[in-house]
Amino acid sequence: MEELVDRVRQALEAEYPGAPNGRVRDVPDRRAIRWYSTIGLVDRPLGMRGRTALYGPRHLQQLVAIKRWQAEGRSLAEIQADFVWLTPEGLTDASRVPAQLLATDDEPPEHAPRPRFWADRPVTGLVAGAAPAEPPIRDIPAPVHGVTLGGGAILLLPHPASGDDRTEIAAAAAPLLRLLESRGLIDGRSS
Repeated sequence: MEELVDRVRQALEAEYPGAPNGRVRDVPDRRAIRWYSTIGLVDRPLGMRGRTALYGPRHLQQLVAIKRWQAEGRSLAEIQADFVWLTPEGLTDASRVPAQLLATDDEPPEHAPRPRFWADRPVTGLVAGAAPAEPPIRDIPAPVHGVTLGGGAILLLPHPASGDDRTEIAAAAAPLLRLLESRGLIDGRSS
Protein backbone atom coordinates (compact mmCIF):
# COMPACT_ATOMS: atom_id res chain seq x y z
CA MET A 1 0.00 0.00 0.00
CA GLU A 2 2.92 2.35 0.65
CA GLU A 3 3.94 1.98 -3.00
CA LEU A 4 0.37 2.85 -4.07
CA VAL A 5 0.35 5.98 -1.88
CA ASP A 6 3.75 6.98 -3.30
CA ARG A 7 2.54 6.53 -6.89
CA VAL A 8 -0.56 8.65 -6.16
CA ARG A 9 1.74 11.37 -4.81
CA GLN A 10 3.95 11.14 -7.93
CA ALA A 11 0.95 11.25 -10.28
CA LEU A 12 -0.38 14.38 -8.59
CA GLU A 13 2.95 16.24 -8.41
CA ALA A 14 2.80 17.81 -11.85
CA GLU A 15 -0.58 19.54 -12.08
CA TYR A 16 -2.50 19.18 -8.85
CA PRO A 17 -3.59 22.35 -7.05
CA GLY A 18 -4.35 20.49 -3.82
CA ALA A 19 -7.54 20.30 -1.84
CA PRO A 20 -9.66 23.48 -1.76
CA ASN A 21 -9.99 23.31 2.02
CA GLY A 22 -8.02 21.92 4.93
CA ARG A 23 -10.50 19.08 5.53
CA VAL A 24 -9.31 16.90 2.64
CA ARG A 25 -5.82 15.39 2.44
CA ASP A 26 -3.79 16.15 -0.67
CA VAL A 27 -2.69 12.51 -0.89
CA PRO A 28 -4.78 9.70 0.61
CA ASP A 29 -3.23 7.70 3.44
CA ARG A 30 -3.76 3.99 4.16
CA ARG A 31 -6.88 4.68 6.21
CA ALA A 32 -8.46 6.81 3.47
CA ILE A 33 -7.73 4.15 0.84
CA ARG A 34 -9.38 1.49 3.01
CA TRP A 35 -12.38 3.80 3.52
CA TYR A 36 -12.69 4.48 -0.23
CA SER A 37 -12.65 0.71 -0.81
CA THR A 38 -15.28 0.16 1.89
CA ILE A 39 -17.69 2.67 0.33
CA GLY A 40 -17.06 1.38 -3.19
CA LEU A 41 -15.11 4.32 -4.59
CA VAL A 42 -11.98 2.21 -5.05
CA ASP A 43 -12.03 -1.44 -6.08
CA ARG A 44 -11.09 -3.99 -3.47
CA PRO A 45 -7.47 -5.18 -3.59
CA LEU A 46 -6.62 -7.64 -6.37
CA GLY A 47 -5.64 -10.17 -3.74
CA MET A 48 -3.42 -10.71 -0.75
CA ARG A 49 0.17 -11.83 -0.42
CA GLY A 50 0.39 -12.78 3.24
CA ARG A 51 -0.90 -9.69 5.04
CA THR A 52 -0.07 -7.39 2.14
CA ALA A 53 -2.90 -6.19 -0.11
CA LEU A 54 -2.12 -6.16 -3.83
CA TYR A 55 -3.16 -3.13 -5.88
CA GLY A 56 -2.95 -2.48 -9.62
CA PRO A 57 -3.04 0.37 -12.13
CA ARG A 58 -6.83 0.78 -11.91
CA HIS A 59 -6.58 1.47 -8.15
CA LEU A 60 -3.99 4.16 -8.86
CA GLN A 61 -6.22 5.76 -11.47
CA GLN A 62 -9.24 5.68 -9.15
CA LEU A 63 -7.34 7.35 -6.30
CA VAL A 64 -5.83 10.04 -8.51
CA ALA A 65 -9.21 10.79 -10.12
CA ILE A 66 -10.80 11.10 -6.66
CA LYS A 67 -8.14 13.60 -5.54
CA ARG A 68 -8.38 15.62 -8.76
CA TRP A 69 -12.16 15.83 -8.46
CA GLN A 70 -11.98 16.74 -4.78
CA ALA A 71 -9.62 19.57 -5.77
CA GLU A 72 -12.39 20.80 -8.08
CA GLY A 73 -14.69 20.95 -5.05
CA ARG A 74 -16.69 17.77 -5.66
CA SER A 75 -17.92 15.85 -2.64
CA LEU A 76 -17.32 12.12 -2.21
CA ALA A 77 -21.04 11.54 -2.85
CA GLU A 78 -20.79 13.38 -6.19
CA ILE A 79 -17.64 11.47 -7.12
CA GLN A 80 -19.30 8.19 -6.17
CA ALA A 81 -22.27 8.99 -8.43
CA ASP A 82 -19.93 9.89 -11.32
CA PHE A 83 -17.89 6.69 -10.86
CA VAL A 84 -21.02 4.59 -11.54
CA TRP A 85 -21.03 5.71 -15.19
CA LEU A 86 -17.27 6.11 -15.65
CA THR A 87 -15.82 3.88 -18.38
CA PRO A 88 -12.21 2.65 -18.25
CA GLU A 89 -11.36 5.27 -20.89
CA GLY A 90 -13.12 7.94 -18.82
CA LEU A 91 -11.13 6.91 -15.75
CA THR A 92 -7.89 7.20 -17.73
CA ASP A 93 -8.91 10.69 -18.89
CA ALA A 94 -10.04 11.81 -15.42
CA SER A 95 -6.93 10.57 -13.64
CA ARG A 96 -4.28 11.59 -16.19
CA VAL A 97 -1.79 9.21 -14.56
CA PRO A 98 1.54 9.09 -16.46
CA ALA A 99 2.03 5.76 -18.26
CA GLN A 100 5.29 4.99 -16.43
CA LEU A 101 3.41 5.02 -13.11
CA LEU A 102 0.81 2.57 -14.44
CA ALA A 103 3.43 0.02 -15.47
CA THR A 104 3.66 -2.94 -13.14
CA ASP A 105 5.59 -6.17 -13.42
CA ASP A 106 3.92 -8.18 -10.69
CA GLU A 107 0.17 -7.79 -11.31
CA PRO A 108 -1.37 -11.26 -11.41
CA PRO A 109 -2.90 -11.78 -14.89
CA GLU A 110 -5.89 -13.65 -13.46
CA HIS A 111 -7.03 -10.45 -11.78
CA ALA A 112 -8.00 -8.54 -14.90
CA PRO A 113 -10.82 -6.09 -14.16
CA ARG A 114 -14.32 -7.39 -14.73
CA PRO A 115 -16.40 -5.79 -17.47
CA ARG A 116 -18.37 -2.78 -16.22
CA PHE A 117 -21.73 -3.83 -17.70
CA TRP A 118 -23.61 -1.49 -15.37
CA ALA A 119 -21.87 1.56 -16.87
CA ASP A 120 -23.12 0.84 -20.40
CA ARG A 121 -26.56 2.14 -21.21
CA PRO A 122 -28.64 -0.25 -23.31
CA VAL A 123 -28.77 0.43 -27.03
CA THR A 124 -32.32 0.11 -28.35
CA GLY A 125 -33.75 -0.31 -31.82
CA LEU A 126 -30.98 -2.51 -33.20
CA VAL A 127 -31.40 -5.27 -35.73
CA ALA A 128 -29.68 -8.43 -34.53
CA GLY A 129 -26.03 -8.34 -35.55
CA ALA A 130 -26.15 -4.71 -36.72
CA ALA A 131 -23.79 -2.13 -35.24
CA PRO A 132 -25.30 0.93 -33.57
CA ALA A 133 -25.24 4.15 -35.57
CA GLU A 134 -23.85 6.03 -32.54
CA PRO A 135 -22.08 4.78 -29.45
CA PRO A 136 -24.30 4.55 -26.38
CA ILE A 137 -24.34 7.58 -24.10
CA ARG A 138 -22.06 6.87 -21.13
CA ASP A 139 -20.98 10.10 -19.54
CA ILE A 140 -24.20 11.77 -18.42
CA PRO A 141 -24.04 12.13 -14.65
CA ALA A 142 -27.40 11.31 -13.10
CA PRO A 143 -28.64 10.83 -9.57
CA VAL A 144 -28.61 7.18 -8.58
CA HIS A 145 -30.96 5.53 -6.08
CA GLY A 146 -30.15 2.19 -4.50
CA VAL A 147 -32.40 -0.65 -3.43
CA THR A 148 -30.74 -3.11 -1.03
CA LEU A 149 -31.38 -6.65 -2.22
CA GLY A 150 -29.56 -8.59 0.48
CA GLY A 151 -26.17 -10.21 0.89
CA GLY A 152 -24.49 -6.91 0.10
CA ALA A 153 -26.09 -6.56 -3.35
CA ILE A 154 -27.56 -3.18 -4.24
CA LEU A 155 -29.69 -2.45 -7.30
CA LEU A 156 -29.03 1.04 -8.71
CA LEU A 157 -31.95 2.88 -10.28
CA PRO A 158 -32.29 6.26 -11.97
CA HIS A 159 -35.45 7.05 -9.94
CA PRO A 160 -36.47 6.43 -6.30
CA ALA A 161 -38.43 3.23 -5.62
CA SER A 162 -41.62 3.17 -3.54
CA GLY A 163 -42.26 0.65 -0.78
CA ASP A 164 -44.38 -1.46 -3.15
CA ASP A 165 -41.62 -1.28 -5.78
CA ARG A 166 -39.08 -2.49 -3.23
CA THR A 167 -41.27 -5.47 -2.25
CA GLU A 168 -41.76 -6.55 -5.87
CA ILE A 169 -38.06 -6.00 -6.71
CA ALA A 170 -37.05 -8.19 -3.72
CA ALA A 171 -39.32 -11.00 -4.93
CA ALA A 172 -38.05 -10.75 -8.51
CA ALA A 173 -34.40 -10.62 -7.35
CA ALA A 174 -34.55 -13.84 -5.30
CA PRO A 175 -33.29 -16.13 -8.14
CA LEU A 176 -30.48 -13.69 -8.95
CA LEU A 177 -29.43 -13.52 -5.29
CA ARG A 178 -29.32 -17.33 -5.09
CA LEU A 179 -27.07 -17.40 -8.18
CA LEU A 180 -24.77 -14.68 -6.79
CA GLU A 181 -24.54 -16.49 -3.45
CA SER A 182 -23.78 -19.84 -5.12
CA ARG A 183 -20.87 -18.22 -6.98
CA GLY A 184 -19.55 -16.54 -3.84
CA LEU A 185 -20.23 -13.03 -5.17
CA ILE A 186 -22.38 -12.06 -2.17
CA ASP A 187 -22.37 -13.26 1.41
CA GLY A 188 -25.94 -14.62 1.49
CA ARG A 189 -27.10 -12.60 4.47
CA SER A 190 -30.33 -10.69 4.01
CA SER A 191 -30.37 -7.01 4.78
